[in-house]
Amino acid sequence: MNLKNKNVVDYLLQLGDDRLILGHRLSEWCGHAPILEEDIALANIAQDCLGQATFFLNAAAEEIGNGKTTDDLAYLRNPNQFKNLLIMELPKGDFAFTIFRQFLVDNYTFLLYQQLQNSKHNQIANIAQKSLKEVKYHLRHSSEWVLRLGDGTEISHEKSQNALNELWAYTNELFNENEIEKKLAEENIAIESFKLKNEWLDKVTQHLKTATLKILENKEENIFNGRSGKHTEHLDHLLSEMQIVVRAYPGAKW
Repeated sequence: MNLKNKNVVDYLLQLGDDRLILGHRLSEWCGHAPILEEDIALANIAQDCLGQATFFLNAAAEEIGNGKTTDDLAYLRNPNQFKNLLIMELPKGDFAFTIFRQFLVDNYTFLLYQQLQNSKHNQIANIAQKSLKEVKYHLRHSSEWVLRLGDGTEISHEKSQNALNELWAYTNELFNENEIEKKLAEENIAIESFKLKNEWLDKVTQHLKTATLKILENKEENIFNGRSGKHTEHLDHLLSEMQIVVRAYPGAKW
């Protein structure tokens, strides 16, 4: 595999791993959401994320070749081989935590996919274009809940502010400069995420203000390491659960 192909593979893994891990976290709400309608909504959003992950990981498998499959990439990699952002792997927490994570990530993903529609890599462009319709729905859903929870009861406001405070420290990593993104952006294949930060911050800040919530100062000493394979212990537990069947019965056909 030449350097260009390796960079493309790594970038596809970044995109795919983000959606795979987030989708798994959302799936943990199935049967546990506060109301039946939301149980169905979160399950549908999880399914959308897993579908997008499948497309990106399938494209990565094709770039790798040598018989590598989408399932290999999802189920047979170790935690240090995953390239997802840390915010994706954090435990689901309470309902407010899940909603606010989704809101922050949805705004980022929407802006990212808008730009990736113009990628010179046909598969990336096509996946972004198809997925953007789903992400628009995800963003509308999480945005409405942010207003309901933040500007709701005293308890919902407190839970919302606590969730936002905990999550905000992880948002720096969304826009951390990435060498792979930089190289591929020069070829109009990728987008450098840091260029999305100002627009993301404007949209998020305005909406949170409407929801009567305050943003804490984001300290710069946070460690950015998800893209390089250095994760929290939460990913180990998540993958142990997600991969157990495939690893217990290698090569099994269903």
